[in-house]
Amino acid sequence: MRVLKFTLLICAFAGCWQPSSWTSLFKHIIYKTYAMFLVTALCIFSMSQFMNIVLNVENSDEFTDSLYMMLTVFVAGYKQVYMWIDRKKVMVLINVLTEKPFAICEIREAMIQQKFEKMVENNTLRYLILVMVTIISIVLTSVFTEFTERNLTYKAWFPFDYSSPVIYFLVYIHQLIGMATSGIVNVACESVICGFLLYICCQLEILEYRLTKITHSQRILHDCIRHHNHIFKYACTVNKMFSKIIALQFAVSMLVICSNLYRLATTSSYVIFISLMIYTGAMLAQIFIYCWFGNEVKTKSLQLANNIYNKVEWPVLSNSCKKDLVLIMKRSTIPIEFNSMYILTLNLDSFVALLKMSYSVFNLLHQTQE
Repeated sequence: MRVLKFTLLICAFAGCWQPSSWTSLFKHIIYKTYAMFLVTALCIFSMSQFMNIVLNVENSDEFTDSLYMMLTVFVAGYKQVYMWIDRKKVMVLINVLTEKPFAICEIREAMIQQKFEKMVENNTLRYLILVMVTIISIVLTSVFTEFTERNLTYKAWFPFDYSSPVIYFLVYIHQLIGMATSGIVNVACESVICGFLLYICCQLEILEYRLTKITHSQRILHDCIRHHNHIFKYACTVNKMFSKIIALQFAVSMLVICSNLYRLATTSSYVIFISLMIYTGAMLAQIFIYCWFGNEVKTKSLQLANNIYNKVEWPVLSNSCKKDLVLIMKRSTIPIEFNSMYILTLNLDSFVALLKMSYSVFNLLHQTQE
């Protein structure tokens, strides 16, 4: 079974991951051109909004209108470039899961891996549907409110006049492409990271199963100890690789959520209100999946000691085996935790703290406006 098969397909569509089957020079050029088109669209979109903030924004309402999408697009562009630069490192992380001690050895382990791969696919699909609904709602809202009045979906600055119908239409389409691309890139990157977190849970469950067979051979216990050490090292590598993305996403999400809450409190348009609600929900889901799966890894790693105690046949083990198992159990009391550059730990408490902080900043903005 291929690891993260569906997730990497989304990455390929987002311009983050050239399919491994596209080895010919022609396909290589085609995909690079496609990826560069998407990266350029994101860069121009983000830069035009940044220049609008610098040159045209005069009050807090205009600032929040421009800020939330500029930050979202900027982070998406960063993720896309990051995935391209570190593609080989990501590939190594994927390949390691097919090698010893992570490689499956029998049917029961294959069933466990299949269960978690299905979970990865389902979570990616659900998140993709949520983001696509958000994109469609923004497009429809824009068509019925902005396009009919010859306004852009997002306020931006361009070094040329786009009042002519053709140029306006091109700029308008460019903004929608940039917005949609940022959404798909976020789905791709988040799904890869959360996929790795789920595969760590998968390896912990496979380890639990292998530990139930140590009565058959002393060698199995030694392999389990090595497997446990490799899981900790693998988790540490994944955390180091993606900690910058996670930290940036948390910071930007807090600002975007605050901005959107402020706009929700001040908008008088029902259509814009619904669109903002859906967009804010997508941003909350983006942070929630990090915290949820980070919490799952922590919980799964802590459960290992209890599962060893309850499932292993202790009376038939030798004293040396019991001592080795106690060492594994003692190490399991220190959970595998993911953090964003040692600032914020990925768990449900952090998600609640983010909501509280966002609401506090929103209250501050609201009081300042009053």
